[in-house]
Amino acid sequence: MSQGTLFITEQTRGVVPKGLVQYFKLDVKISNKEDEQFKKYFPLNYIPAFVGPKGLKLTEVSAVIEHFIPVLKSNSDAFLNLFSNILVLNLAGEKKLKGTTELEQVQVNKWISFFNTEVISTSARIFLPLLGKAPYNKKDIDAATERLDIIIQIIEARLSEFTYLVGERITVADLFAATVIGRSLETIFDKSWISKHQDIFRWFSTVSAHPVLSWRYVDFKPRDKPVEYVPPKKEKKEKKKEDKPKQEKKPAPAAAEQSDEPPVEKKAKHPLEALGKPKLAIDEWKRFYSNEETRESAIPWFWEHLDSDEWSLWKVTYKYNDELTLTFMSNNLIGGFFARLTGSIKYMFGCAVVYGENNNNGIIGGFMVRGQDYKPAFEVAPDWESYSYEKLDPNSEEDREFFNNMLAWDKPIVVNGEEKEIADGKVLK
Repeated sequence: MSQGTLFITEQTRGVVPKGLVQYFKLDVKISNKEDEQFKKYFPLNYIPAFVGPKGLKLTEVSAVIEHFIPVLKSNSDAFLNLFSNILVLNLAGEKKLKGTTELEQVQVNKWISFFNTEVISTSARIFLPLLGKAPYNKKDIDAATERLDIIIQIIEARLSEFTYLVGERITVADLFAATVIGRSLETIFDKSWISKHQDIFRWFSTVSAHPVLSWRYVDFKPRDKPVEYVPPKKEKKEKKKEDKPKQEKKPAPAAAEQSDEPPVEKKAKHPLEALGKPKLAIDEWKRFYSNEETRESAIPWFWEHLDSDEWSLWKVTYKYNDELTLTFMSNNLIGGFFARLTGSIKYMFGCAVVYGENNNNGIIGGFMVRGQDYKPAFEVAPDWESYSYEKLDPNSEEDREFFNNMLAWDKPIVVNGEEKEIADGKVLK
């Protein structure tokens, strides 16, 4: 009897779930987003996802992997458990991959969080635009490259003194981190980069040969050069230049009609540009918010001028709050997210805050977005799927109060019925 269907893509977070299914030979079908079953049960389009017997439907990588735990116990003498919502794998006859001491377990958690938040998002800001999967902004890519260089120095410093990230044996931190570094080795890290970071490549070569990952990197070869950005071809503009001399001839109107026929040039650069100019200019609101008292002036002005047909309001919540540690690091996470939203800055405004305290905090925010769909505005950021989005009703007193509090930051946040003080925050404007 089938144990279910796992839906994944080629994205980094899908590597470990697929590796588990294959390595332990589970009776789980592997499918993708094009599967009609996925489209039916998972409208938010989140990967990985899982459908099991008796109507079981799961999203989030930690939940999908946790469901495999009893399956593995019944099918082999290998078993799984979860440590800080991250997969911790124990193979029969091997040392525990989550670390053998309490201190090692803390370090495992530290490295997983570091790669999951810092390395994935920063490297994606570089290779996604180069691959044409995100808007190309050279200034943003250069900034991300500088930051990634600092990150790599931290990793290199560790691996120059130790064989693995934690101690002298493979842990789950190595397994997860290797898939992240592997993605960069397939795109932006070439042979020249490897020659300068031999400790990292030595480590990657060892960890990627682990049975849980080896299937993914069996044909891996270092790149000779990093992937290069190829600007979109503008063939229609070239044709116009070629047709110019023909304008001297009598049939010039016909030639003009032919060159104007394809509507390609009029296509909006950003999807939201097609909506046209709204009555409420967002720059006017941003200036008013910045220069006036929030409660006394800015908030009343906002509700007086908001056109709900042109703008929608959204509650945005970070999906991995349980992985956050220090509040200043959580605030830096917001800053990085905002930096990656610059491609949509003309079509949105928002405030996000960190609530709680060190080792017990979360991220939540309120955003104003052009149009009625959040996705076109947020998907310019490579890590946009790390957040959940809930549309707010401007006619609801509760939703209005939440949005007001996001603008003002002067009241505690209520989370699961408990008040949490705001520790820090940032404004996207």
